[in-house]
Amino acid sequence: MNYPELGDDLPAAHQSEETLTLLRQRRSTTADCLGVPGPDAETLKDILTIAARVPDHRRVAPFRFIVFEGEARAKFGEVLKEAFVETNPDASEDKIAYEQNRFQRAPVVIALISSVNKDHRTPEWEQVLTAGAVGQNLLLASCAYGFAAQWLTEWYAFDERIEKALSLTADEKIAGFIYIGTATQMPKERGRPDMSALVSHYQD
Repeated sequence: MNYPELGDDLPAAHQSEETLTLLRQRRSTTADCLGVPGPDAETLKDILTIAARVPDHRRVAPFRFIVFEGEARAKFGEVLKEAFVETNPDASEDKIAYEQNRFQRAPVVIALISSVNKDHRTPEWEQVLTAGAVGQNLLLASCAYGFAAQWLTEWYAFDERIEKALSLTADEKIAGFIYIGTATQMPKERGRPDMSALVSHYQD
């Protein structure tokens, strides 16, 4: 992979119609419509490296990744099952099995962890925004490599038992789980915001 060295001069802009097309057409593919193959080790490393290349005031790097691949997805499924059953003791076997197999929906699942450093002088809100930018870069890099992806939270992103199983600190939160694979069904365009209701121009 071609990455610049520290101190290298970099272009201020990258004019690219292909990039603009990607951004105009970017669309999440639901996790239930993801299959193999997923990114190989080298590609995944580059996707994560690109994801980490975000605006980050004072270089705090207030985020980290936990990668689930192969048998690790099924192993963590046992954690999901235990947490779900504890909260939903009357759930059907089909529902329990679905929750247990959530990470099996895609060949690669990335837990994006927001790791705010509350002792740092960079405001907490800015650090949280940085983690959000990482999530978007993960989706874009995956797409640019030819993979489909979806960023989800769902109940287990807010469950204390799951946070404990992932060894999160008191200042960390799960920003989401990014599912990456090959689309088994093409996504359809969804409704988009009315830009006229979102854009205003400041007047003196």
